[in-house]
Amino acid sequence: MRTQQSGPRRFGKVGWLAFALAIALGGPHAAARDLPGGSAWQAPPSGVIGVQEAYLDAEFWVARTADADTVLMDRAAIDARNARLLREDASMHDIAALPATLPRAQVAAWIEDLASPPTKALWDEAGKPVPADTLAGIVGNRAMAAIPDRQPTRYGMAVRRAALRAFPTTLRVFSSQGETDIDRFQESALFPGDPLVVVHASADGKWRFVVSPRYAAWVEAEAIAEGDRATVLAHATRAPYRVVTGAKPRTVFTREEPRLSELQLDMGTRIPLAPAAPDAPVNGQHPYAAWILDLPVRDADGRLGFAPALMPRIADTAGDYLPLTRANLLRQAFKFLGERYGWGHSYNGRDCSGFVSEVYRSMGVQLPRNTSDQAVSPVFARTRFDASSTRAQRMAAVAALDVGDLIYIPGHVMMFAGRIDGMPYVIHDTNGGTLLGPDGEPRSLRLNGVSLTPLLPLRFGKDHDYVDRITNIVRVTTPP
Repeated sequence: MRTQQSGPRRFGKVGWLAFALAIALGGPHAAARDLPGGSAWQAPPSGVIGVQEAYLDAEFWVARTADADTVLMDRAAIDARNARLLREDASMHDIAALPATLPRAQVAAWIEDLASPPTKALWDEAGKPVPADTLAGIVGNRAMAAIPDRQPTRYGMAVRRAALRAFPTTLRVFSSQGETDIDRFQESALFPGDPLVVVHASADGKWRFVVSPRYAAWVEAEAIAEGDRATVLAHATRAPYRVVTGAKPRTVFTREEPRLSELQLDMGTRIPLAPAAPDAPVNGQHPYAAWILDLPVRDADGRLGFAPALMPRIADTAGDYLPLTRANLLRQAFKFLGERYGWGHSYNGRDCSGFVSEVYRSMGVQLPRNTSDQAVSPVFARTRFDASSTRAQRMAAVAALDVGDLIYIPGHVMMFAGRIDGMPYVIHDTNGGTLLGPDGEPRSLRLNGVSLTPLLPLRFGKDHDYVDRITNIVRVTTPP
């Protein structure tokens, strides 16, 4: 366990040990009233126990972290592991290694493996059942019979942030009536400059099925542009460049180039600088107070081009990926604090796995897209738990957590932020968050956003806490 500086005496060592022992030995039903005394564990007006206002600042946690600025992996080690990820992780796609032509079987497998035709009832945003013929039309829009026996491998690039969908439709669908957050057709997102391979078109021509390094899914055709292989693949290595280190800064407004006006660039996006004169106006504005980015654009024929756009120098960007340090992990994670939860990157936000991916991406570290793949990837150091794992083994692993470690329970991932007198805290993008109330019954906090919480009080139903349900702990900051 990494030594940390002493903090506010809200949860002393005796209280921590008593609490841990209560949970470990007798406490699946331990309620909020069983928490040790101290103002941190009395429900504040927010109802989020254990959290004071001071805790919502990244610098609070940086100051408590030993060796906060130590570089945990250098650029060469990170690049080598990213290369391994492409080679060894089955959830990733090395699009540079694809053959010059693609057989029908491979294209059909990508499409069919993504999603099966719906067999259960679904509801729309208005709470109305989605008619069976509507769903059949959406499935038919995949145009599976139109996939040729063989086709040339066509490369392209995302020109804006765009939703990746399970089927070629913008219709949002939900598993239960009245649900409006977890859209079952939403998968992930592409970001400007993301490389991809275009493998199929929908029957209505409005969608393309694309294979990107981290995901294969449907995207609106207008959000991507096709170009030659060399140009697309070279974009990721062009220099000099800027790395977006803020949550989601935007380029400046420009009426001269509306395609790039106030374009959002999410954390970790890497954009080359344009070969432009530093004393000539760019889109009607002098560039001396901005970075001139060379961004992809789509022409009228759907072909890839590039055009300059200005990113203000005051925007949160850097000339390279940030060093992989505990301090940077905390500072980057807290830049999302309070952002609304967005399943599959919906609501212009991100979900739990998207959140940790973008934090690490700002340091040049690539992760698989989904929790199920992140948790078991062969290229990261991990501790695995199953039904035979004892409570003592789980608590020992929790006690050994280091800043930046990723904690997986079914369907969710959390990032370890630090401890206050031994109590572990996590920052995570969650659409729920449950505690046991004074009556011993589960009570949802309805956090629905990027949140800081203590780990141990969080419940997975009435009879188990999150520790009981940990499947894996992944340490991204060291090689396996």
